[in-house]
Formats: sequence, structure tokens, C-alpha cells
Amino acid sequence: MSAALGQPGRRQAGGTAQARGTVHSGGTVHSSGTVHSSGTGETSDGEASSRVNVLRRGSLGEARRAARALLTRPLASYYLVLGCSLLLLIVGLMMVLSTSTAYDLENGLPPYSLFAKQLIGAVVGLILMWLLAKAPARLFRACAYPLLLTSLVGLMAVLVLGIQVGGATRWLVVAGFQVQPSEFAKLALVVWGADLLARKEKLGLLTDWRQLLVPLLPGTAIICILVMLGNDLGTTFLMLVIFLALLWVIGAPGKLLAGMLGLLGFVMVMLIIVHPYELQRIAGFLAAHKASCSAGNCYQLTQGKYALGSGGLFGVGSGASKAKWGWLPNSDTDSIFAILGEELGLVGTLCVTILYGGLAYAGLRIARRVQDTFSQLAAGAITIWLIAQAMVNIGAVIGVLPITGVPLPLISQGLSSLLVTMAALGMLMSFARSEPGARRALATAGPGIPRRLLGWLGLGRRPA
Repeated sequence: MSAALGQPGRRQAGGTAQARGTVHSGGTVHSSGTVHSSGTGETSDGEASSRVNVLRRGSLGEARRAARALLTRPLASYYLVLGCSLLLLIVGLMMVLSTSTAYDLENGLPPYSLFAKQLIGAVVGLILMWLLAKAPARLFRACAYPLLLTSLVGLMAVLVLGIQVGGATRWLVVAGFQVQPSEFAKLALVVWGADLLARKEKLGLLTDWRQLLVPLLPGTAIICILVMLGNDLGTTFLMLVIFLALLWVIGAPGKLLAGMLGLLGFVMVMLIIVHPYELQRIAGFLAAHKASCSAGNCYQLTQGKYALGSGGLFGVGSGASKAKWGWLPNSDTDSIFAILGEELGLVGTLCVTILYGGLAYAGLRIARRVQDTFSQLAAGAITIWLIAQAMVNIGAVIGVLPITGVPLPLISQGLSSLLVTMAALGMLMSFARSEPGARRALATAGPGIPRRLLGWLGLGRRPA
């Protein structure tokens, strides 16, 4: 023990410290370190640094062991999803408050009007998330076909009654709120596809590759066609990601996945070619990496990079962005990550990225640990969908992907995206409650926070 910590040896006659090594004249000792003064009994520089290194390694090892112990608990996935979601939601509200204030003033709207809608959406989303976290998986399966049918009706209504913004037709106006049916169609595809494949697996029908694709592939194609008719390439891409995620989680053969990936890639290229609006975006993305970039075709990409780079390490401060004052288009939706980088700096963007990484780890962990096939499929598809959406948004801001109009989950302004994302996370939490040992841990944990609050207010259930 003393050798590992670099503990000094016993004092010898003459006042010199004897350690492993050779004692030279002048009272110096050559060992792992050098004693520069004799007769003082002080620890050498080498021994002190060695002791500090050992202590650091010990503290890192203890932290690593503590992290492993936390992750082995039955409810680790549940609380990891909850914690990452709440932190991202808080950051999102803060960023929407900052960016929407500039938008309100610029367009003559009442102050904080967009933020008030986002805050209402967050409150409703938290309630929805809590309710779905308590719901069983069979309730989600019962809603599969009604949710799919409602989404299809909404997508068709957009083509007739929808409003066009920025070259894309995605929204319906309902009671003064803009509703985006394509956001609900993502969740509908997840639930319907997971239920469909789970039923087929129970019947033993998934030995044939055709049973994997029919009717999942035609159903996905219909949804994608309706979305693409509104010039929404980003959401179409995410629908295809969900489709591939379902096939991957169910264990489709590698050749089938590769064939589907090639086919869907070809379809995406053809859609880009036949839609001038999307082709212009791709041209702008390619031109942004050239010196001949003009303000017309790559302005948003360029301004987004300027905003992101001007934040430095710690940012200019919350609310102090300059790019949001008319310089960066869609600063509260598509490009909100650039404003986040400007105001919170590299540290802020890394923290947000780590939180998305935590969601990815928790979601895939849930998909691996749950026993029910439907829960495995839905958890895997939800996780891959949300993380892919975050990567597409961030990639567009940093300039490695073209702008597709995809919101950043839990952070971008938009009621439909926020509500659907929180509903999907509530489903993930519900699946986490069915992990091995999770129900027993919940039963022994006592009443939850809402029930405790009701008890404090004297509104809880009293024993008979």
C-alpha cells in the first residue's frame, strides 16, 4: 500500500529521508521522485504527484462503479428517459422564449405570444406524457388503426385546406392553432407497424420476407406519398427511417434491409429531382461549400454557421443573440440549434447532444430488455426516429446535411412536434416500466410525486 501511494520511508540518522534508491550527499534521495531538502520530513514532489494520480484513478474508478450500479437498477431506463426529456424541454422553452420574442416584435404580434403557446403545449405534453407512462402496451395497440386512419384523413385534409409556409404545405389551422398532421403520422406509423409485425410474429408468419413487407411497405408508401405531395421531404425521410427501424428491430435479413435501403434511396433521389423546391435546397447545400455561394441559394446555411460559430466556448449569454433579429431565417424552428450555439456556446451544444445520447442509450436499452415484441418494436422505432430527427436538424445547422425543415425534438417551436414527441417519450417510459424488476421496484417506491402533492393538499384518497 505504501509503495503504491508513494509513501516516504523512515527517517534515518543525519536527518536524511531513506527511500527506495540511493542516498547521495547533500541529503537528496533518488527514487520515484527527488527530495531536494534534507531533514525536513516533507513529501517529495514525485511522491505527491504519484499520490494525487492514485487518488484520481481511485475517484474515477469509484465514479465508474457508481454509474454502473445506477444503470443496473430496474428503473434506470425509466428515470433516464424522464430526466433527459425534462432537461431538453427546459432548454427548449428557454430557447423558444429567446427566439420567439424577436419574431413577435418583428411581425407585430403580441409579446410572448408564441412562447405562451409553446408553454401551454409543454404543460399539456407533460400531462399526456405522464398518462401514457402509466398506460399499458395493450392500450397503444388498441389505438393503432384509429390513429393511422386519423392521420391519413389529416394528411388528405392538408392537401385541400392546408396553408403553405416556406414552400411546403404541412399545416391545418384548428381553433387558431396550427396543427401538422404529418407529425402525428410518424407516431401512427410506429404504433401501427409495431402492432402489425407483432401480430405476424405471434402467428409465425415472418419466415417469409413478403410477410415482412406486406402490408407494411404499401402502408408506408401511402403515408409518404401524401406527405411528399405537400413538399415535405424531411418528414418523408423520417417516415422511411421508421420503416427501416421496424424491419431492423424485428430481425429482417441483411439482404432485405440492404435492398430496401437502396430502393428507398433511389426513391428519395427521384423525389428530389421532380420537386424543384427540394432540388433548390440541395443546390443551396452544395453551393454553400463553394466560394461562389450567393445569398439566394445558401443564405440560411451561411447565417446558421455564423451564428453557431460566434458563440465561442460559453456563448454570448441567454437572450443576447444577434442572429435572431432577422438575420437567420426560421431561428425558432429549423435553425434554433444555431441560436442555442450562439447564446450557450460550445458547452451548451455539447450538453444538448449528450442529452440526446442519453435518450438514445435509454431507448435502445428498453428495446433490448422488454419481453413483449410490440414494446420492443415500438421502443426501437421511437428511439431511432427521434435521434435521427435530431441528427438531421443538427446536421443541417452545422452544414453537413441540406436543410429539410425538420424540427429539433423538444427544443424547436411547434405544438404538433412537441406534443407528438412527448407522447412518444411517454410510451417509452411505459415500456420501461415493464422491464424485468421494474414493476416490483415501482411498487416498493411508494406513491409518486403527483399523489404526494395531492396528499399534501388534503385531496388524496383516504383510507376507509
